[in-house]
Amino acid sequence: MLTVSQVSKSFSGRVLFEDVSLQVNRGDRIGLVGPNGAGKSTLFSLLLGEASPDTGRVAFEKNATIGYLPQESAPAGSETVLELATSITPELTKARRIMKLHETGENLDEDAYHDALRVFDENGGWQLEPKAKRILSGLAFRESDFDREARTMSGGWIMRAHLARLLVMEPDLLLLDEPTNHLDLESLGWFQEYLCGYPGAILMISHDREFLNQLVGSIVEIAHSKLHRYRGTWDDYISQKAARSEQQLAAYKNQQREIAALQDFADRFRAKASKAAQAQSKLKQIERMEKIDAPEAALKSIKFRFPQPPRSGLRVISLKNVDHAYGDLQVYRGLQFEAERQQRIVLVGPNGAGKSTLLKLLAGALPPQNGTRELGHNVRAGYFSQHRDEMLNLRQTVLESAMDSPNPCSEQTCRTVLGSFLFRGDDVFKPVAVLSGGEKSRLALVKLLLDPPNLLLMDEPTTHLDIGSIDALISALDQFEGTLIFISHDVHFIRAIARSVLHISAGQLTPYAGDYQYYLDKTRATSARAALTAGEGLRNSQPGATASVPMDTDAPMGLRELKKQRRAEAEERKAAARDQREKEKRVSTLEMQILILEGRQKELAAALEDPAAYEPGGRAMELNRELSAVIEDLARINAQWEAAAAEVQPAD
Repeated sequence: MLTVSQVSKSFSGRVLFEDVSLQVNRGDRIGLVGPNGAGKSTLFSLLLGEASPDTGRVAFEKNATIGYLPQESAPAGSETVLELATSITPELTKARRIMKLHETGENLDEDAYHDALRVFDENGGWQLEPKAKRILSGLAFRESDFDREARTMSGGWIMRAHLARLLVMEPDLLLLDEPTNHLDLESLGWFQEYLCGYPGAILMISHDREFLNQLVGSIVEIAHSKLHRYRGTWDDYISQKAARSEQQLAAYKNQQREIAALQDFADRFRAKASKAAQAQSKLKQIERMEKIDAPEAALKSIKFRFPQPPRSGLRVISLKNVDHAYGDLQVYRGLQFEAERQQRIVLVGPNGAGKSTLLKLLAGALPPQNGTRELGHNVRAGYFSQHRDEMLNLRQTVLESAMDSPNPCSEQTCRTVLGSFLFRGDDVFKPVAVLSGGEKSRLALVKLLLDPPNLLLMDEPTTHLDIGSIDALISALDQFEGTLIFISHDVHFIRAIARSVLHISAGQLTPYAGDYQYYLDKTRATSARAALTAGEGLRNSQPGATASVPMDTDAPMGLRELKKQRRAEAEERKAAARDQREKEKRVSTLEMQILILEGRQKELAAALEDPAAYEPGGRAMELNRELSAVIEDLARINAQWEAAAAEVQPAD
C-alpha cells in the first residue's frame, strides 16, 4: 500500500535519511521509534507530501487514503464537536452546511439542496452520525458535548474530536503522532481495544511502551540516518536489537583482527623483494573486503545528580476524617490517609473514583470541606498538576525559568537537565510564552526536579515526554530521597517507580504493600493496563487496624480486690513502658544502621561511576559484590525496621 524507495533527505547540511526504504502493507501495525531529532516527524512529512525527498520515491497504492493526527495542535472553528467528528471530506462538510442552512430557512436554493442531499447520501452521511457518536462516547465525550462548538473546549478535547474524525473516516493508513497524550486511562483502554480491530494500516509514534506492546506487529527504528525494522512488539524489539548488536560486535572484532594480521604482514615484508608481492596481495585483500561497521554506540543514559531535599520526619502527611464533595457528588466521607518518609505510592482506580481529588487534597490545592490535613516535621510539598503552565513565568526564557528557584542550580547543571528533557542548544533561550503545551510540561518538570520538595505529588508526569525523557525522569526519581505519590497511565513508568499501590474506588482506599506486580498478582488482573482503572471488583480484603475492647468498670468490687487490681494495672503499665522503650531503642538502632548502609550505598555507586574502576586492575567486580551485599542488607534491615516500627505505640 505504501512504498518508500531509497529515500534520502537533508536539512541545512544535516543528513536525516540516507538511502532508506520501507514497505507498509494493509493491516500492518508499525511503531516508529528513535531519539528526539532522528527524523520521525520528517518521515511523516514525507509521507503526507508536505516535504519532498532529495532522492528516492514515496508511492501510495492508487486511491489509498491517509489520515494524520498531529501530536499537539489541530484547528477548530465554529463547527460542533459532532460536526467536526463527521467532517471526513470537504465535499461532505459542504453538503452538510448547505443542508443545515436549508433546514433553518437561510438557503432556499432547492437545486443546491438536492445536490447536497445526493452528495451526503453517496458519502454515507446518514450512517456517519451514529458511528461518530459511538466513537465520541468511547473517547469520553458526554452527549451534551456533541452540540458544543469545538473551539470552546480545551486543546486536549479538540485533539480527541480530531481523533474521532479519523476513526470515523477509517483511512487506509493512519499516521498517529503520540495519540495517547490527551487520553485518560479509560479512554486509552477503549482506544487501544478499538485499534486492535481497525481495518486499515497504522504507523504510529508513541512513548507508551505498553501501548506499543499491545498493538504493533513490528517496530521501525530511525537511527544514524537509517531505518531498521524489527518484527514483534516493543519488548521483542529491545531483545532483538541487543542480540543484533552483539552479533555485529563479534563480526566487527573478528574482521578487525583479520585486517590487523594482514596489515602487519604487509608492513613487515613490503620492503623485502622476495616478499613484496605477497605483501601487496595482502593490502589488496584488505581493500576488497566488504567492511563491517562498528555497532552503533548505545545512547548513553544521561547522568546527573539532582539536589536532594532535606530529610523529613517519619510521618510525612496525614488526612484525618476528611470529607469532600463536588455539589451533590460525595467523593470522600471520613477519609483517613497517612504516608511515611520515602514511600512511593501509585494511585489506581476507575475514572471519577477520586484519584486526582486525593492528590489535590494532599497538595493543599483543595482544602478539606471537613477534617484536617497535617504535614509532618520539616515537610515541604510540591504538586505537579496536569495544568503545567501555572508553574511558569511566561516573560522568562527557558533557561531563566529553570534557574529561577529559591535554591538555584548552576547554569551548567540547568543546561544538562534541560537537555535531557529535549531543550538543547538555542532552545534554552526561547521565551516560555511561545512554548507548546508539551514543552511547557517538560519545563515545569525540570523546575520541580531542580529544586525538589521532600513530598512530591505528581499527576501524569510522563505526558508529552518521549521515551528518552521518561527514562531520564525515572533515573531522577531513582535518586530522589523524599516521598512520592503519583498517578500515571504509563505501565512501564509505574513498574519502575512504584513500591506500593493504593486502589481507590467509590471513595474507599485499599492499600497493597507491594509493587505493581504484587498488586496485579493479588487482584488476579488479566491486563496490566486494565488493572489501572479496575473498580470495586478488584478490591481485596486487607487487614484493618485492631480496636481495643474496654474493660467493664461498672461491676461492683471490694476494696481489697480494687487495690489488687490497681497494683496489677500499675505493674502492667511499667512493663508496657519498658517494652515501649525497648521497641523504640530497637527502631533507633535499625534507623542508624539504615543511614550507615545508605551512605555506603551512595559511596559505592559513585565509585562505580568512575571509569578507573573498569580499567585493568580496577575494583569494579569487588565494588559490585559489595554493593549487592549492601543492597541485600538494606532490604533485610528495612524489613526489620518496618516490623519494629509497626510495634511502637504512637505517642499521645
